[in-house]
Amino acid sequence: MATGYVYDPLYLEHDWPGHPENADRLKAILERLEKEGMLERLVHIPARPATEKQATRVHSRSYLHSLAHLAELGGGYLGPDTYVAPASWKAAVLAAGGLIALTEAVLDGHVENGFALVRPPGHHACPNRGMGFCLINNVAIAARAALEEKGVKRILIVDFDLHHGNGTETVFRDDARVCYFSTHLYPFYPGTGHWQERGQGAGEGTVVNVPLPALVGDSGYERIFAELLAPLARRYQPELILVSAGYDGHWRGPPAVMGLSVSGFALMTRALKGLADELCQGHLVFTLEGGYDREVLAQAVLTTFALLLGDEQPVDPIGPSPYVEPDISGLLGRVMQLHGIPH
Repeated sequence: MATGYVYDPLYLEHDWPGHPENADRLKAILERLEKEGMLERLVHIPARPATEKQATRVHSRSYLHSLAHLAELGGGYLGPDTYVAPASWKAAVLAAGGLIALTEAVLDGHVENGFALVRPPGHHACPNRGMGFCLINNVAIAARAALEEKGVKRILIVDFDLHHGNGTETVFRDDARVCYFSTHLYPFYPGTGHWQERGQGAGEGTVVNVPLPALVGDSGYERIFAELLAPLARRYQPELILVSAGYDGHWRGPPAVMGLSVSGFALMTRALKGLADELCQGHLVFTLEGGYDREVLAQAVLTTFALLLGDEQPVDPIGPSPYVEPDISGLLGRVMQLHGIPH
């Protein structure tokens, strides 16, 4: 069983002093993987820049050109929370291209699965603007490349970041070739992702939002993945599963508003790997989104790689959530009823 990863030092050059989405996040991950001997067990897939044709399947040419121009001028802010550093354009294009390269390696059988350790993140990036720390939408660009260049017919995108991936939903809400499934805190930034949103036009029924109250943790997410995601995936029959992996839902935060532990992220990884093995020849690719506690992030990514390789789950040194979880039975029942899942 071979597991691939993508990393390039250029990802560290997208950086801004004092910003929570900084290069130290990726440095912490790499240090932990090296310390535990994980990197030597993985297949490194070299990153390459996404082409303009690949990027413009998701974003407008005018937006991409303005982003490149801002970086050339020395950088600045796209909005109150999203920066562009001098190297950000090159890093962003290489992040999207790195995820494309890893996805191709999985589809071509060079590796069974993998994790793209890329920055900047992408799931908030919309066709005409970046927001929420995101510049271009890595997972959306990789999905479109798989559809248009590799002959894939159906892709399931699972997004377990704390925040709703509004950009990814916007890109695919009218495209039946992609089913977008998101668990997220609601109402919270960016304010989208209501459970009644289910896509539109040809894509109606292929957007599945699970907007959660605060402090939902391991047992709630386990129910969501077992009772809702698994039957949805079996009905949809994807040929590829892409995962927007955000680890900012950990109970220790920041922002410390959900109750997930590293073991909770592990149970989601096991569930996704089981579905990929069952439905699509193991074709499973993770890409990094959020997660701002460096110890949590490093441990969660290490655990994800271990499970992708088929190892036993490493010990969680941080431990379980101290919070009492709310009951999500009512919400889960409404979402299941909306999407025709028996319960």
